[in-house]
Amino acid sequence: MTTSTLLHGPIGAADFVRRWWLRRLGPVVRPLIRRRDLRIAVLGSTMVGTALAATLIAPLWLLILGPLVWGVPHLVADLRYMLVRPGYHRRLALVVLAGPPLAYVALGGHLLWGFLAAGLAAAVARASPARRVLGVVMVAGLAGSFAALGRTGDVVFAHLHNAIAVLLWWAWRPRKSRLHWLPLALMALASAFLVSDVALAAVRASGGLQWFGGGMGPQYQVWRLSPGVGPEWALRLVLLFCFAQTIHYGVWLGLLPDEDRARATPPTYRARWAGLEADMGRPLLWAAIAVATALALWAARDLMAACHGYFRMARFHGHLELCAAALLLIEGGARDMPRRSGPEEHAP
Repeated sequence: MTTSTLLHGPIGAADFVRRWWLRRLGPVVRPLIRRRDLRIAVLGSTMVGTALAATLIAPLWLLILGPLVWGVPHLVADLRYMLVRPGYHRRLALVVLAGPPLAYVALGGHLLWGFLAAGLAAAVARASPARRVLGVVMVAGLAGSFAALGRTGDVVFAHLHNAIAVLLWWAWRPRKSRLHWLPLALMALASAFLVSDVALAAVRASGGLQWFGGGMGPQYQVWRLSPGVGPEWALRLVLLFCFAQTIHYGVWLGLLPDEDRARATPPTYRARWAGLEADMGRPLLWAAIAVATALALWAARDLMAACHGYFRMARFHGHLELCAAALLLIEGGARDMPRRSGPEEHAP
């Protein structure tokens, strides 16, 4: 039995619900279907509002459940758009030089090995010698800065890596309007609000800091996300990370896939799965489904251990994004890549 056969029922049901809603919304939703920029602006703005509300109401549960629910799908998207779609996996020099340091980071190696991978990727980029040298120097400067921070560098990198997806989304294709600035502006405003006294008072009033599981309460999240910071600012940084992580997942699973398609109108779920299967292959998708299922069963038995297991497994992906961002910057950016054309574009 193939993955497509196994998922035929759920995907068909999702498409049935989609058609039902589209028929009833009719003219109201037609502009969103036809205009990608408008759809992205509405989707991104809705995502920001939802992430902000969830952060104010139940930030600790969002920090716990977000990676367990969306983590594995977002890793698949990360590999798809940062490795497969640009064709980096077919470039021998990149695989041989940048691959081993990334693998070592995935196995628990120090943060600086990830910067080594990015530096090596920059060194063999398809660009002029001057651009390659500039890329290597920039990566080396970042590596030096993070090395000077010691353990804090890991925490800072975790915070900053949430923004990488937003920057990649912004640069992914040429824009015909300025509508994409709306969700970007809302992200900036929400981030500024979350480090304010008002946000801290709101989350305390909602009782959100008392709702958590697996022993991962406020003190644990402060230790993990803002060690060595004063008590008031420590909680603000936890809230900011919670919001940014949710946006990070939303970009990888919603905004960036829509930006990558050649066709402006959104495809059916069946067509989306066909495109994903064509890009990633059935074995990898089966493996991802197995890992996600195992992670859910593990979380039901030991929530904290499952969270730690996911973060160990996913440790490489921030550095993969760094490598891809360096290559996109040096080689001209994702705007110059051909948009997707395949099952996802043509399936009914």
